[in-house]
This record gives sequence, structure tokens and C-alpha cells, in this order.
Amino acid sequence: MMSVRPLAAADREAWLPLWAGYLAFYEATVSDDVTETTFARLTGNDPKMFALAAERNGRVIGIAQCVVHDSTWSQAPYVYLSDLFVAPEARGSGAGCALIEAVYDRADRMGAARVYWLTHHTNATARKLYDAVATNDGFIEYRR
Repeated sequence: MMSVRPLAAADREAWLPLWAGYLAFYEATVSDDVTETTFARLTGNDPKMFALAAERNGRVIGIAQCVVHDSTWSQAPYVYLSDLFVAPEARGSGAGCALIEAVYDRADRMGAARVYWLTHHTNATARKLYDAVATNDGFIEYRR
């Protein structure tokens, strides 16, 4: 049986390999200090961030990490789903969909005007899920 709940400070050891897997997938690295700060923000009382954990049989198998921010286009906040990752052995279990739906639920409860996220155009497996639960509005990201 799978459930989704807020990520807790006690989840640190379960979270670390998922965070590392997410970073590895995107061929990214961050310092240990950034990892520690990120986890503290996600599990603390920072009103601008929250994280959810998908759990099956007492084991955390996926994470969704979000940033809440104001917008120039709405009086209500937006929720940016910054990081979504499901352990490779748990993919296809419905964990990714359950995490997104839980993010939607939390966003609805806070009165958010929008939930959005980015993924790489080559992430075909995840894009199949995303196409089923959201609309691709065609925007292209630019960054410095």
C-alpha cells in the first residue's frame, strides 16, 4: 500500500539517496552545504518550500519538492514543483502520479493559482506521466 505524506526530519537517511538520484539523473552536483540547507528548508518551517514523500510498506520511494512564490500575474501564490523523483525500482508503481496529485491537493488547500514544473525534453518516460496530468504550454526556458 502506498501513501503520500509530508517529508519529515526523520526521513533524512531515506531522502539522501533519492536526492542524489535526482541530481545524478540531471548530471548535476551541489555542495554538501546546499544539500543540508535544502533538507532543512524542506522539513522546517519555511513557508516558501515544502516536500512530500511517497511511502510504500514503510519505505520512502519518491519525493516531490516544491517552492511557493508570488506572481505578477496573480494575487494567489504559485507552486513550482522543483524536484520530482521516484526510486528506479518503484517506477511504474503510481508513485509519481500520487506525488503530483498530492502537490495539487496541497496547492488547492493553500489557494494557489498555479502548479508548474520543468523537465528536460529528452525525459520521455516522465513526460508521458506529465502529459496525462498537466498541460504543456509550450514555453521554453532560458537561464543564465
